[in-house]
Amino acid sequence: MSVHPIWTRVRRIWVRAGAITLVVFPLWMLIAFRATSHARAALSSDSRVTVVRESHHWTFEPAAAPASAAVLFFPGAVVDPVAYAPLLRGAAAAGYPAILVEVPRRGALGGADNPEVFDRARTAMRSVRHRVRWVVAGHSRGGLIAATFVRGEPSTFAGLVLIGTTHPRDFSLADVPVPVTKVYGTRDTVADVDKIVATRANLPAAARMVPIAGGNHSQFGYYGFQLGDWPATIARDEQQRQTLDALLDVLRLAARDERRPE
Repeated sequence: MSVHPIWTRVRRIWVRAGAITLVVFPLWMLIAFRATSHARAALSSDSRVTVVRESHHWTFEPAAAPASAAVLFFPGAVVDPVAYAPLLRGAAAAGYPAILVEVPRRGALGGADNPEVFDRARTAMRSVRHRVRWVVAGHSRGGLIAATFVRGEPSTFAGLVLIGTTHPRDFSLADVPVPVTKVYGTRDTVADVDKIVATRANLPAAARMVPIAGGNHSQFGYYGFQLGDWPATIARDEQQRQTLDALLDVLRLAARDERRPE
């Protein structure tokens, strides 16, 4: 039985479209989630911050006497972790040691669910020689990693900062005695406001919600535009400034609580 010529042409079109997709989509992923030059520049040490690259993390150390609180950060899935270097450099410049964890396979193909990510984090935390109270933070899928860490080891952390994420969705932190802050953009349509409101009950009643008016998902890091996101109506630097302010608020609280008498 012969195949009608039109179906032959349709099949060829689909085959070619599929082949193009297999090439173009991974290429787009590499470009869209690549850290900007501004982010890469934040990895350079200077008189205020020393940056050290280890096997699976970066450490940002203040040049001045460090505070008694530090931040451990998990990047969003697929995003080049270097895209978050400016945020963590900002925390270190304010006096707080910061660690940027490299998630296995950038969180893709089960990397974010791999127990190795917590082993990497614990190793990184041990690299900070002086005693600190830890604040753990993460963007998008990295927020899930951070929330999971707190769920399993609440006594390890003095604060949790969830950035541009609807997590935790499948478990509750409502009874965890750790201060929680959730930062989100009002134009984020990857982790959109409706989903964030829907999962609010999974956070402690006293959790602080920090909306960034005009902010989107992509601008929580220094990387390209993410499909499914809305364009932001504020500059990336302004969104980053507000995010850093929220993170520093939690770090200041952790450091202040460290000075309280037992």
